[in-house]
Amino acid sequence: MALTPTTVTPQSIQQAADLLHQGELVAFPTETVYGLGADASNPEAVGKIFAAKGRPADHPLIVHIASAAQLSDWTEEVPESALQLAKAFWPGPLTIILNKKACVPLAVTGGQNTVGLRVPANPVALQLLQAFGGGVAAPSANRFGRISPTLAEHVAEELNDSVACILDGGACSVGVESTIIDLSDGQPTILRPGRITRSQLKAVLKTDIGLSSQTKIRAPGMMAVHYAPNTMALLCPAETLISMIDELCAEGKQIGVLAFSTEIANLPCLNILQLPDQAEHYEAALYSAMRELDNLALDSILIEQPPNNEAWAAVNDRLEKATV
Repeated sequence: MALTPTTVTPQSIQQAADLLHQGELVAFPTETVYGLGADASNPEAVGKIFAAKGRPADHPLIVHIASAAQLSDWTEEVPESALQLAKAFWPGPLTIILNKKACVPLAVTGGQNTVGLRVPANPVALQLLQAFGGGVAAPSANRFGRISPTLAEHVAEELNDSVACILDGGACSVGVESTIIDLSDGQPTILRPGRITRSQLKAVLKTDIGLSSQTKIRAPGMMAVHYAPNTMALLCPAETLISMIDELCAEGKQIGVLAFSTEIANLPCLNILQLPDQAEHYEAALYSAMRELDNLALDSILIEQPPNNEAWAAVNDRLEKATV
């Protein structure tokens, strides 16, 4: 039986913080997706995250903190570039990778000498972090590689009683994981695209921003298959999507379609979900829509290829890893 999500009150926030201190797992909302949290200073508690998710031990976690003032608790040196980005984008959907302090457990960093840090913008997350007082290691609260949760009910469906508490903060406003930027070696490099774009980062740092192909650092979301439904999903250009729908329907296949073009969404075919045609609104709706179709036990899900530009970089990254 799935764990029932908990209504957020000052009492439930404190109870969740107490559970973290006791080494238990707590799921909580952020503006990006729901996180599966453990005391980042407690290797045994962090180990429970990997067990619950079925996550490889060398896959690093992001440490969530209450404010930029806590950066020095986790990193040997806080470069000026990190302070500039924190001032511009925190609280918010940006993870900064820095060289870790010796005291930071290798269980958190996947055995690396770097640590990812973020101050989330969700008020429930911030209240929990403030009540807890330390860093909370928290990947997305789902089975490893699968669709990230953007509602508390998604966490309950995925993880059942492997989590001690699920704080229900409603729907996540951003809906895709944070942008990750590596500042550990002097060359700012994006390891994962998100709501905060390369152009925005460049405008703050006044320098060129590298891309993930130029680094050996491991970070969340960099595996070839990620964010994936159980149902086979195919990414199709708009010009071939209609013929693909016709072909599969003629074969008697049960299909679902995620589309943003009106001409696709209005086709006389079952299980077509229309998503917004603006990138930020599409991001917020994507995982929930994908999960809705995945729960229908279809033969396949067809996804209309979004535009290929910077605004859609995060969406395209997630779809490329979720589809075959």
